[in-house]
Amino acid sequence: MSDTLSVLFISDIVGRPGRAAVREWVPRLRKRFDVDLCIANGENAAGGFGLTPHTAGELLARGIDVITSGNHIWDRREILPLLEEDGRILRPANYPSGAPGRGFTVRTLERGEKVAVVSLQGRVFMGESDCPFRTADELVEDLRRTTPLIVVDFHAEATSEKIALGWFLDGRVSAVIGTHTHVQTADERILPGGTAYLTDAGMTGPFDSIIGTVKQAALGRFLTQVPARFDVADGDVRLSGVVLTLDPDTGRAVGIERLRESLSGAPGGRRTQRVIREAEREPPEEE
Repeated sequence: MSDTLSVLFISDIVGRPGRAAVREWVPRLRKRFDVDLCIANGENAAGGFGLTPHTAGELLARGIDVITSGNHIWDRREILPLLEEDGRILRPANYPSGAPGRGFTVRTLERGEKVAVVSLQGRVFMGESDCPFRTADELVEDLRRTTPLIVVDFHAEATSEKIALGWFLDGRVSAVIGTHTHVQTADERILPGGTAYLTDAGMTGPFDSIIGTVKQAALGRFLTQVPARFDVADGDVRLSGVVLTLDPDTGRAVGIERLRESLSGAPGGRRTQRVIREAEREPPEEE
């Protein structure tokens, strides 16, 4: 048995292109880094907004062990029963009592260790929710009775709020990884207490876009303020995320590495388009 364990975190998966990147890269990354657990934020996996049972099943079948989310988890009503039934799919833990689903899970690895995964949502420039700091404080205290290995996905807009949570939980969790902005930051580090931190892991989807959507529609909205349909773009598809190396005895992080892998090897390349076309042959996902 290795002295450390490896956790692969895949950033916000956007539509068919993002799922195509998962199909292509997750099996390879699991092998390259000898991954023990793969976590992915999947709240944009169905047509760019929300998650459906079909898209959730596809992600889980492609090597993802836990799906975290954020404010868009409620966009597809058909996912609500699955949030109640499948403990691998999480909504933010700091929604009020009575919201469907759960905000954390504890997974037992093949090698025996238990890893807790917590999904949280920020409040700055976001919708209303309970305090993520107090929610995290209560959850972590309970979870540490089961395992010191705790990975937190903090789905938030403000960098200050994400950094604050990282310091708030330093030494009590293995990692705090930010999601939501679809723009990967370059501030990965291990805080003094042993918590791996990254403000935002980025986006898994089309980079020839405006955070995953067709550029013309997003530009039109900025220029005119007129609401427009935001369709998922399809050029320059990449997978973004981070690999964590954790000490299974203490729960402390001993390594953090940002990832960005191109589906095509070149923007708009033929391989990108071929893999997306293969994904489009699958049953419709009601996008």
